[in-house]
Amino acid sequence: MQVTNTQRASILIEALPYIQKYNNKIVVIKYGGNAMINGELQEAVMGDIVLLSLIGIRVVLVHGGGPDITDMMSRLGKKSEFVDGLRVTDKETADIVLMVLAGKVSKRLVSHIQQKGGSAIGLCGADGGMIKARQIDERLGYVGEIEKINTSPILDILEKGYIPVISTVGCDDEGNIYNINADTAAAMIAGELNAESLITMTDTPGILEDPADENSIISRINIKDVPALIESGCISGGMIPKANCCVEAVKRGVNRVFIIDGRSPHSILIETLTDEGIGTMFISGD
Repeated sequence: MQVTNTQRASILIEALPYIQKYNNKIVVIKYGGNAMINGELQEAVMGDIVLLSLIGIRVVLVHGGGPDITDMMSRLGKKSEFVDGLRVTDKETADIVLMVLAGKVSKRLVSHIQQKGGSAIGLCGADGGMIKARQIDERLGYVGEIEKINTSPILDILEKGYIPVISTVGCDDEGNIYNINADTAAAMIAGELNAESLITMTDTPGILEDPADENSIISRINIKDVPALIESGCISGGMIPKANCCVEAVKRGVNRVFIIDGRSPHSILIETLTDEGIGTMFISGD
């Protein structure tokens, strides 16, 4: 459908109050799932991120890379094992995680952003002691929980006008590398940065009242209702940790927290710059 100049102007006018609202504010985007695997969607996401940056929004991109890790382990003849949804990470697997996330995935995203006209720098949690971690469970090996976030490297890069692209590995005082859940890291980073917004991209439209019906999106959820939604099965499986991370972000003071459909082109722009919005928003109070 051909868009007229009048329609283009109307779109820009609708976006204006949101551009003003977010100007010079930090937006953390957790990127993963199908939007990361599909080449066309990845192009759209990187374009969205560059556009947000160019209109004065300080974007921080936090990414996962589970499928890439699994693929590399398979190539190296190493089987992936999971306990309670977490990848069992021995010393060799920790090295693979670091290589894939901080190397292959991070540099690929940085390259795509720069091809779209943006400026980006890749970081991992070990850089500048950004993510200090400790072991969660001996059974899981080098899977870490976050003890502390040092935001100085992120803020320094933002101050220079770059988009930080963060790989979620952490380290301890002995130099051990830990595999960190990307949703958890994004929530804590957003909280420590006093971010205006956290946007988590998934492979579903958001939280669904009926998990079998993608049209039954719950547009707004009070964080106090999340335990009951988990108990009822409305929030289940892999959506449980994502919802809990959104709750954590709200508790840490992030003003606007969303789960959106990463399969939908330009979902970031629709959520950030339009009246319509998309996905599920988590709120506290009324």
